Amino acid sequence: MEVLISNYPEELVFPEDIEENVRRAIEKVGELYGVEDSEVSVTLTNNAYIHTLNKEYRNMDRPTDVLSFALNESEEPEIEGSPAMNALGDIIISVERAEEQAEEYGHSLRREVAFLTVHGMLHLLGYDHMEEEEREEMEKEQRFVMEQLGISRE
Repeated sequence: MEVLISNYPEELVFPEDIEENVRRAIEKVGELYGVEDSEVSVTLTNNAYIHTLNKEYRNMDRPTDVLSFALNESEEPEIEGSPAMNALGDIIISVERAEEQAEEYGHSLRREVAFLTVHGMLHLLGYDHMEEEEREEMEKEQRFVMEQLGISRE
């Protein structure tokens, strides 16, 4: 699994283990869902930047915790001779919002960031939560992955 992690704005500083936590969650989803030969780009950011993206792409004028932009949402034909690496898409996580939610929910930042990463990855794989049935299925998958990661509601 190719995991590209950056932060924006570049001067933002996060706890050292955040990147490893994100990488581990993505690799576990890759392993569990058979997409180990894929690429995912992750941007760790703050509330101000994710607010801008949320407004621009979802018409929601507020910060959010995670956004996912899937590259494989349509059924496009494979191009012969194309690289083997499957680019799944981009995940943007507000570490600032993750810190707020971890405190609000009474668990660790490690758990919250892993959960948001898993949530974003499941979106890249086509899961959604717009309808009740979809929401239940996605929540079941999230619990399954978090259990496989060995991360409980710490």
